[in-house]
Amino acid sequence: MGKPSMYVGARSTIGFPLALLLLLALLSFWIDKSVQPAAPKIDGSSRHDPDYIMSNFVTTQTDINGDLRYKLAAAEMRHFPDDDTTHLQKPRYTQFAVGKPYTQVEGLRGYISSNGEEVELVDDVKVTRQAFAGKGEMTIETDYLKIRPNEELVTTESPVIIRQAPKTVIYATGMIYEKKKRTVTLLHKVRAHYERPITATNKTKPVVNSKIKAGTNKVKSNAKPAATDQAVKSSSTNTRIRRRYE
Repeated sequence: MGKPSMYVGARSTIGFPLALLLLLALLSFWIDKSVQPAAPKIDGSSRHDPDYIMSNFVTTQTDINGDLRYKLAAAEMRHFPDDDTTHLQKPRYTQFAVGKPYTQVEGLRGYISSNGEEVELVDDVKVTRQAFAGKGEMTIETDYLKIRPNEELVTTESPVIIRQAPKTVIYATGMIYEKKKRTVTLLHKVRAHYERPITATNKTKPVVNSKIKAGTNKVKSNAKPAATDQAVKSSSTNTRIRRRYE
């Protein structure tokens, strides 16, 4: 009867360290797996590679009445799944309004956010508002522009050059265009150059300069038709200038 008891005891003595070693091996394997980086997905979503590319890309949006609100086009569109962004080559954003001329924005590069709420245009950005109702064509040149189409808001912190036909040029750093309020706010370092055109009805009337009043948010003007094609220059080092925009 003594021999079987010794045999069972020997098996227990050997089995315990084996179980402990097995537990330690499993624990080491689990720790090793937990600290290893996730394996890349074979669908390419973990790399910054486009999952699809489109040439001559165009998308449009209409209002509740079916009238065209805006159109976004590009020579090429690339979508990246890792951050769900869209990159554009030579983008063109055109905004429409009933009874008014369209406004077009173009640049060399563009980006659309993952939620589609923001469009960014970069490098050689130019905004063109067509002439209408006696108002000359207006252009804005800058190197960066952020557009929020649903809010009808356009902003930049970069230098801008605004040209209004026939001979008005405004320089500024930073701009906010709010279409719903029909205002353009120029933020800093505003300078303006204005040449009044000569017409048959203003040849004998005096010239009164336009003034930009620093420390306010308005452009103050008491200009009257010019006797000559004289240039009027105004400047402000650091002031916010807000103008009504049609």
